[in-house]
Amino acid sequence: MHGGFIDTLNLDASPAETQRRGRVQARQSWVYGVAGEMGWTGPWRKGAVLGLDFLSAHHLRPDGQFSTKTSAAGTMLDATAFLYDQTFILLAFSQLHKVMRRDADWSAKALALLQAVTAARTHPQGGFVESGAEPFQSNPHMHLFEAALAWCEAGGGSAWHRLADELAELCLSRMIDPANGAIAEYYDAAWKPLPPGGVQHLEPGHQFEWAWLLGRWSRMRGHVGAEKAAKRLFEAGTRGVDPLRQVAIFEMSLDFQVTQPSARLWAQAERIKAAILLMETADGAERVRYREHAIAAAHALWRYLETPTAGLWHDRMTPDGNFIEEAAPASSFYHIICAISVLGQGSSNG
Repeated sequence: MHGGFIDTLNLDASPAETQRRGRVQARQSWVYGVAGEMGWTGPWRKGAVLGLDFLSAHHLRPDGQFSTKTSAAGTMLDATAFLYDQTFILLAFSQLHKVMRRDADWSAKALALLQAVTAARTHPQGGFVESGAEPFQSNPHMHLFEAALAWCEAGGGSAWHRLADELAELCLSRMIDPANGAIAEYYDAAWKPLPPGGVQHLEPGHQFEWAWLLGRWSRMRGHVGAEKAAKRLFEAGTRGVDPLRQVAIFEMSLDFQVTQPSARLWAQAERIKAAILLMETADGAERVRYREHAIAAAHALWRYLETPTAGLWHDRMTPDGNFIEEAAPASSFYHIICAISVLGQGSSNG
């Protein structure tokens, strides 16, 4: 009735709420653009612009960034611009540039948003500042890296290559712990993990996600060190795979002790992506091991998709292996489709 994508659906496919998060609008537009690229014959073009149209109409701020939350009708609920949200808008622009280039100047839109982000958020010691109480986080940088790589692969030009290189260097030199090869979630202004007593942990799913991104960048640049770092990140992620449930759990301490044993859908998808990418350049026993991880993660992901209504998903698995009965977040669709896309590429490469 008001446009845009619904944030969550009950497991009977009825709407669960009426808010509109900017990140969801962008993710869903990206998903439909990928679906079109994969050969889906449904109304992917309509879906691909639906979220971005809603963002432009209701979330665009005077500074060129996008707000985080409105009502279904477009009434502003939270005008904060999070770096995290901007990254997915940049990612969606990249996909529409690939598959709908004649429909709009997606490159110009993306560069304008990148300029707004750079002007508002550049940090003197590298990287960018996030809004809110924790201004130095790895997660929004990870998704900005993803958007930059997508634009590099879509022929976006030198600005995106510079950004990808800067973020890769920040990750390799400042974010990754040289002792354990893992990336934390929160840092201080000097890009050092917050001291004891601060909010600090690592998420296995993010280790896999960073491994997938660094692996892509290492091949683009021929950077051997990044390939090695990607493998160490993958190994750090595997320390968060529950041997009984065969799922990647949500959260661990920096010394790999389980702090949140629940397991969310998205982490299983990221394990698939990283395993397949690393498998492509491995051989022998190492290749077999990555393949086994990809298969196990695919089986794990499938369990989340077994819901009363085909096409929906569970989000959180409890420590005893059951699922919490709750609405399905639309944001998970991005992880699912990306994993399916990578799985298809992996099967074609053996």
